[in-house]
Amino acid sequence: MIIANPIYDVVFKRMMENERVAKFFIGTLLDQTIESIEVKQQEFTFMKHLDLDDPKVQEFVAKKINERLLINVMRLDFVATIKTDTGEYKKILIEIQKAKHQIDLMRFRNYLAEQYKREDKILETAAPLPITTIYVLGFNLSEITSPCIKVERQYKDLIEQKVINEKSDFVEKLTHDSYVVQVNRITNRFQTRLDKMLSVFEQNHFTDEKEIVKVFEHQIDSEDLKLTTSILHHAGTDPKDRKELEDEQEAWRTIDALTGNIRHKTDQLLQIISEKEQALLENEKIISEKEQALLENEKIISEKAQALLENEKIISEKDQALKDKDKENEALKQQIALLMNKKDK
Repeated sequence: MIIANPIYDVVFKRMMENERVAKFFIGTLLDQTIESIEVKQQEFTFMKHLDLDDPKVQEFVAKKINERLLINVMRLDFVATIKTDTGEYKKILIEIQKAKHQIDLMRFRNYLAEQYKREDKILETAAPLPITTIYVLGFNLSEITSPCIKVERQYKDLIEQKVINEKSDFVEKLTHDSYVVQVNRITNRFQTRLDKMLSVFEQNHFTDEKEIVKVFEHQIDSEDLKLTTSILHHAGTDPKDRKELEDEQEAWRTIDALTGNIRHKTDQLLQIISEKEQALLENEKIISEKEQALLENEKIISEKAQALLENEKIISEKDQALKDKDKENEALKQQIALLMNKKDK
């Protein structure tokens, strides 16, 4: 079966617009039973027809360039009602963050902080919901080789040094679990329900170098997977949907080319700045060494001056001693002369 590559925004959004598929995707990752799911209002700015002469398209491209230089993340939000292991029902906010390209961590953290500042307008009450975040990444995390991981919270009593099993509503709404999917690390494994859900994201078996559509080679053995692949098949084979997908790819190629030039120039400037900073550091080191040498020279000069003063003092003392000796000799001569005069008389 031919299916579209869901790493593209337009395909992923189309797939997740189907309530059953959204429940399949989210419920499988969370390993929870999703009783109901509500899609929050989304902001999706992709333009179907890319006419570079159109002012709106130019505005779109300019906006995307700015976003791309900062961060390029597609966000989908859902309010899900899940059935817990105890049989209780609770609502949680599911945030899906999908990024096709490498993300700068600090910019991404700032982006998330801005997102969390926004007030949730879906619920009638202002009470916050517990949040679960799902990250779908089109790039690899070098430290993590697993295609799918869960980052869990754990309550720990630091006094008794033991895990606390009870949950606090206050804490639950302030912190959240996270799930990370690395689509490039998804393999051909097709055993568990999770494997089968992730299989549609597998980045292999493409029909051409565009990597827009691929061949789904696995046996479809569930209604959820059948519906998911059916939507992706339509997106990859319907001429209208295929054109929309190709437009997105072309849009990103245009943006990639423009941002690539900008980033190249930015990298060059950063390299120049780095070299100048290195030169300044080396100059500062040279200046510091010269200042140290001057201080050492001043110390040597000071020591020599002190030695000269001491020598002058010694010479002065010796001169004084010689003068005193001359006076003694003169006095002795006078005494001898007087004695000689007395003897002659």
